[in-house]
Amino acid sequence: MTHADRPTLPPTPPQCPMASPLPTVRPNPFDPPTDLADHRGGEPIRPLAYPDGHTGWLVTGHALARSVLADPRFSAGSELKRAPVARPGADPFFGVPALPGWMVDMDPPAHTRVRRPLAGTFTAHRMKALRPRIEQLVDERLTAMADSRPPADLVERFALPVTSLAICELLGVPYGERAAFQRDSALLFSLDASAEDAALAMDRLDGFLRELTRSRRTRPGDDVLSMLVEDGTLSTEEIAGAGVLLLTAGHETTASSLALGTFALLSHPEQLAALKRDPALADNAVEELLRYLTIFHFGVPRTPLVDVELGGRLLRAGESVTVSLSAANRDPAKFADPDRLDLSRRTSGHLAFGHGIHQCLGRNLARIEMRVAFPALFRRFPDLALAVPPEEVPLAGDMGFYGVHRLPVTW
Repeated sequence: MTHADRPTLPPTPPQCPMASPLPTVRPNPFDPPTDLADHRGGEPIRPLAYPDGHTGWLVTGHALARSVLADPRFSAGSELKRAPVARPGADPFFGVPALPGWMVDMDPPAHTRVRRPLAGTFTAHRMKALRPRIEQLVDERLTAMADSRPPADLVERFALPVTSLAICELLGVPYGERAAFQRDSALLFSLDASAEDAALAMDRLDGFLRELTRSRRTRPGDDVLSMLVEDGTLSTEEIAGAGVLLLTAGHETTASSLALGTFALLSHPEQLAALKRDPALADNAVEELLRYLTIFHFGVPRTPLVDVELGGRLLRAGESVTVSLSAANRDPAKFADPDRLDLSRRTSGHLAFGHGIHQCLGRNLARIEMRVAFPALFRRFPDLALAVPPEEVPLAGDMGFYGVHRLPVTW
């Protein structure tokens, strides 16, 4: 289907009386909103009331979620996307064509052209080769933390530095610029950021990455930006855009998973004890934590390009669809006793990184970072504990990626 053939955003009709807004109230820090499970049990696809008055669809069942994410009839194009929750900062980027290099907002063939030069960089084999360097970064941050007096914020002292250092080295971004790009990343993902502030944050990040990309044309290095310049497939603007995407998502998401995962382990002492007894459990533990916590808490937006029948419903071309990954990863039809954290569980098929051609490009890097970080953290600090009552840990429900703003710990 050509761009000219695409459906445009349909006019906003009166909302369907059976449609309800996306549930966002959580029963506890680790479980998705209770209403998501109620929807999935009775209707794994149901009408969803969007903040702009549009009536679309919410998918909560695992099988239907995989089907949508793998079906080329469902577009990821930003020009058709609607945010399922009120998010002024997303307004400049939805309803318009994708920014250069932002493959998550593109369909083939544009998506294929941007992603292909990057795919070889993030293979499991390449990420395995990075493991010694990740181990070194983790050890350095833990040593610095041990040299200080408790309590400490695990986000500030460990999770964010490890993930920021790793993605900076991989891309070729100076770590000394972290204060600026972490500030602007937070603005992009904040639900409370204004459209103006988010657009300015994107402009600053894009300008920063364009300058780095131009510098690689005369001073190449052993990094992803240099590799993309040498490949020659993408323009400077596209390389910079892909760089912004990888930099922002590459440290925010894994930092959230590390900090929230630590919170979950400290809150489930029997599971933490099992991990301490058997460090070889780490690989499987990471997959279970990814499934159980699923930080993409508002779901993945898609739009049918043609009329599609799904789960007994007729979805019209141009109607918005939100795929709830957190609900799908708690589907009892896929995972037995899904609301229980079980580090020994077989988690094959979880959707924490999405599915299909848009599955997270950095998933293998995130896995290596978490597989190294969790065992190392509890080896260095076997008596690590929360420094505040669990209910006082500030949750990041106001961000596009769920997690904690801070995790005060002691030892």
